[in-house]
Amino acid sequence: MEISSKLEQVDWQAVTEAMHQKGFAVIPDLLTNEQTEMLKAMYDDPAIYRKTVVMERHRFGLGEYKYFNYPLPEIIREIRTRIYPKLAPIANAWFKALHMETSFPQQHSELLEQCAQSGQQKATVLILKYGKGGFNTLHQDLYGECYFPIQLVLFLSDPETDFTGGEFVLTQQIPRAQSKAIVLKPHKGDALIFTTHFKPEKGTKGYYKSVMKHGVSEVHTGERYTLGIIFHDAVS
Repeated sequence: MEISSKLEQVDWQAVTEAMHQKGFAVIPDLLTNEQTEMLKAMYDDPAIYRKTVVMERHRFGLGEYKYFNYPLPEIIREIRTRIYPKLAPIANAWFKALHMETSFPQQHSELLEQCAQSGQQKATVLILKYGKGGFNTLHQDLYGECYFPIQLVLFLSDPETDFTGGEFVLTQQIPRAQSKAIVLKPHKGDALIFTTHFKPEKGTKGYYKSVMKHGVSEVHTGERYTLGIIFHDAVS
């Protein structure tokens, strides 16, 4: 089945409700095994990347990731372009609840035009690889003043088969308390949609901004590959 047809069959209402309630949602089996292997095989093709980051050099963790250059591989471009319109209404509802003035356009091309006006024209889609001992510290993928508050990650390796450890970790700031940790273990081929920066939470005096970060726990054995799709572009 084509990725476009698969995306149309996703229960986007359930995704929307999960995003509002938890700040994340899992789409099971978005990619076939052949598609995950194809994407993973791209890791060793230097011609399609604009930048490689060795995490320990920047104290980001232990592992490596590579930013794709434009034009993106077709399957990545299609996922990025087709999923964005499903997420823009969620982002707009969040910003409206928090009385923030930003309104996100309905089409991804329009978001990229806004990024370009802010000097952000570099692709932010990246593929990440962790070996034994690898991890990623808690962070947010903002890249500039123009940012879209939701992103997704495609899981290209299977936990307990290809690697152990390496759980996806989200933390949510709780007012006047310690942060809450959320640990997720999606399977190979799954897509995880999650907040890049924050989500609105309803308090006694209306909605407030609950800051969230994400990272990866230590990989104990094997190799863990993922592909991150961020919808805004970067300055560098």
